[in-house]
Amino acid sequence: MKKIGVIDGQGGGIGSLIIKGLREKFGDSIEIIALGTNSTATSYMMKARANKGATGENAIIWNAGKVDIITGPLSIVLANGMMGELTPGMSEAIASSQAKKFLIPLNQEGVEVIGIVKEPLPHLIEKLIERIKEDLYV
Repeated sequence: MKKIGVIDGQGGGIGSLIIKGLREKFGDSIEIIALGTNSTATSYMMKARANKGATGENAIIWNAGKVDIITGPLSIVLANGMMGELTPGMSEAIASSQAKKFLIPLNQEGVEVIGIVKEPLPHLIEKLIERIKEDLYV
């Protein structure tokens, strides 16, 4: 069974939308681990039906190397992203992980990925879920 780490911070809204989409598409055929930079984000993602949840820097660093896929907003690979909630240690562990990374290109940190068409968040979540599906069934 594939393990997918969903990483989010602040209120956990993006992570919970990702988890809901993953559950709708894959049901219980995958294990989803909610990794929040804070307890509110983790709690909100757990309510979206993650299998497990953990909070904080050590949990994110530890689990980044134990999942097959990491997903979340682009800011999870940016040191001090999410208004400083994402520590340099977290971003390094995520970026260095052997897991495949499928990130949503939101421009919350002043980083713009050139060549990406701006779309509403629900459309980005749909594309993310489809890309993960392609990867899981290759």
